[in-house]
Amino acid sequence: MKKEYEALLTPWKIGDVEIKNRIVMTSMGGTSIFGWMEKNHFDKEAAAFLLKRAENNVGLILPGIAPIRDILFGSWLYNGQKKYDALRTFMDKFHKTGAKMFIQLTAGFGRSLAINKLMIDAIHNKALGTILKPILDVDYLTASASNTPNRWDDSCMSRPMTKKEIDRIVMAFGRISKLCKDAGVDGIEVHAVHEGYLLDQFTMKYTNQRTDEYGGSFENRYRLPKEIVESIKKECGKDFPVSLRYSIVSKTKGFGEGALPGEEYTEVGRDLDEGIKAAKFFEEAGYDMLNCDNGTYDAWYWAHPPVYMGENCNLDVAEEVKKHVNIPVVVAGRMNMSVASKAIQEGKIDAVGRARQFLTDPEWVTKTIEDRESDIRPCICCHNACFNMAHYKGVGNDQSLRDNAGMARCALNPETMQSKKYKIVRTKHPKNIAIIGGGIGGMETARVLALRGHGVTIYEKSSKLGGVFNAASTPSFKEKDRDLLKWYNKQMKDLNINVRLGEEIKDISTIKADEIIIATGSSKIAPRSIKGIEKAIDAVDYLLGTEVKDRVAVIGGGLTGSEIALDLHLKGKTPIIIEMKNDLIAQKGVCLANSSYLRDYFKLHNVETHLETTLVEVKDNSIVVKDKSGKLSEIEVDNVILAMGYKPHPLTQGVLVGDAKKVGNLRTVIWNAWDVAMRI
Repeated sequence: MKKEYEALLTPWKIGDVEIKNRIVMTSMGGTSIFGWMEKNHFDKEAAAFLLKRAENNVGLILPGIAPIRDILFGSWLYNGQKKYDALRTFMDKFHKTGAKMFIQLTAGFGRSLAINKLMIDAIHNKALGTILKPILDVDYLTASASNTPNRWDDSCMSRPMTKKEIDRIVMAFGRISKLCKDAGVDGIEVHAVHEGYLLDQFTMKYTNQRTDEYGGSFENRYRLPKEIVESIKKECGKDFPVSLRYSIVSKTKGFGEGALPGEEYTEVGRDLDEGIKAAKFFEEAGYDMLNCDNGTYDAWYWAHPPVYMGENCNLDVAEEVKKHVNIPVVVAGRMNMSVASKAIQEGKIDAVGRARQFLTDPEWVTKTIEDRESDIRPCICCHNACFNMAHYKGVGNDQSLRDNAGMARCALNPETMQSKKYKIVRTKHPKNIAIIGGGIGGMETARVLALRGHGVTIYEKSSKLGGVFNAASTPSFKEKDRDLLKWYNKQMKDLNINVRLGEEIKDISTIKADEIIIATGSSKIAPRSIKGIEKAIDAVDYLLGTEVKDRVAVIGGGLTGSEIALDLHLKGKTPIIIEMKNDLIAQKGVCLANSSYLRDYFKLHNVETHLETTLVEVKDNSIVVKDKSGKLSEIEVDNVILAMGYKPHPLTQGVLVGDAKKVGNLRTVIWNAWDVAMRI
């Protein structure tokens, strides 16, 4: 291991529990040891996931949130001893790795529950809500500290929780914690005065207008998390460690309004002064660790930072809190390992938390220790599979039920939490496989085939591998995309895959191979009906270096157009976005953390955006557009960039992979590559 990382491997303590190193796998929804979006049970898939990370040198592991009351059917987690017996057996095996595990228990979601259309209908239609209640009790699941609007649909209001409901929550935390302790679990993490979840809704003024003992004063607003830790300590003993998932600063301007890094704003949630006061309050209440970040669901990009957020985005306030408490402080949020190690060495924090990188590469800690960082498959912060909860105007949570039930998957690593469906099985009948196209789809197909024992040759018409991803990775904020390309190129070399660059295949009958796979990607959509369209610059050409002047029209919002507009603005240009839909990013699968950052950024910087507007004509120094009423207007611009989407561009024969089959994102490309490669 590099000397600069040495502090990461020093031991530390949470209460009386010693942790072997300073690396913490923080919790991710979907990796709960008790299952997710189903009847609670001992989840073997999650157990295998957690054990794999423990075997790869993680110090402390926090599984995904375990609701104290099931989302579906409403069973309480303390019911049923069988799952705890299975957990006991698992913990015996788990502890042989030297790692420790705290189970994270959640009181619930309140107004942050990502409600879909069915849930929205159940809230507005009391009869439907009553029918659904035995299966999906939306009224209870969305209940909050006060009558507040749901983050995903502000027409849906959360009702205030009753005192009886609060008392049962407090009791349940203690009772479940004792069952976990008896099963050999090392500690509990309380979820959460963090990210605007239910407990956080009680603590913050803008979400808590109660007039009883749980509202008003600081002590009243923070009473519930205090009663919870007291309940756990009463059941489990004062020496049993309890961590709190804690957002120090809310970074929130109002309902649905987050504050960007460096923005001057008025905080409606918890500011730093209250964050420090609360941290000291939690220590006095009995919490043994603070697992820190920032944000709420209204400012979601702090807790789930997309690639546009800088590295170490939550470190500064965690270091400030550390000055005021004597219990360990852990911080997460795109943490750089060198920076984290230095902060630990200087006593500014106690440990570093990482989450999504464990989805992408379960062995990244081991590879770091063994000085094999170039072998680490990097997380690119895309949220395409781990947290693809999309929200846009007129739509609540656009995530499919299948994805909601299958969170904590990984776009880049299909094996994550899907070990039965996706796995490397060596072939008994090796073949020679030709792959036409060396983009991500072609390279991933080649990689899986090679790991299975097949011989693979890639034919790529350009001078380098990567395809359209070479263009996508050029913005300054896409450093992790560039790291991914480096990783793929190294994989091709390490697996001895035959790569033939500069060879364009127009007729696959000229190739001698047992199987031929077509991974030729997609081509741009540029409607010929638009007058002067030939004067526009394709998005890929811009990203690959075509020069533009100051005022640039970006035709098409969505993720691609918005990221191009962000890139232009960061370069000092003046982007003007033209989008035909009623929302800038009305796109399924784009996580709200990503889309809300872009929306908030453009709003803060007054980036000109025309929604429900279509392009009519491209002139030499302007464009003509038409709004939803049919009114034509002319906008002066220096250049026009087309980001109107893509269509498959396959050869006419062969097995299709990735965008050559259906245009999607990295998740669809890579998962499809596995689907194809596993069948050969």
